[in-house]
Amino acid sequence: MTTPVRVLVAKPGLDGHDRGAKLVARGLRDAGFEVVFTGIRHRVDDIAATAVQEDVALVGLSILSGAHLALTRRTVQALRAAGGDDIPVVVGGTIPASDVARLREAGAAGVYPTGTPLDAIVADIRALTAPED
Repeated sequence: MTTPVRVLVAKPGLDGHDRGAKLVARGLRDAGFEVVFTGIRHRVDDIAATAVQEDVALVGLSILSGAHLALTRRTVQALRAAGGDDIPVVVGGTIPASDVARLREAGAAGVYPTGTPLDAIVADIRALTAPED
C-alpha cells in the first residue's frame, strides 16, 4: 500500500470565506491525497511552519480577498525561510486573468481562478506532486 501524498490547504490573511477551500480539500481527499486543512485567517509564517512540520508535498492557498499577489509572494518567501523551498505553492480563488502570469512570477506553480473544474485542479496537483523518475 502506498502512502498518500500530503498537501496543505490554507486560507491566508483575513479572508473568512472557506467554502471553495473546503470543496477543493474534499476533492483532493476523494482523489487519494492526505489533506491538512488549516482553516481560515492564518498568517503566512504560520502556514509555512505548518507545511514544513507536516512534511507536505504542496501548499494550496485559497484567496478571495484580492490580496492574492502579496499573499502568494509572502507565502513562497516564508516557505524558503522555513526550509520548505522545495514545496510548490498553488493558488486559487478570485483571480483576474491578468494576474495569472504575475502569480507565476511570484512563485506560484499553479493558478486556479474561480470556476476552474475540480478535476483539472486534482490532475494538476497530481502532476506537481508526482515523484520524479
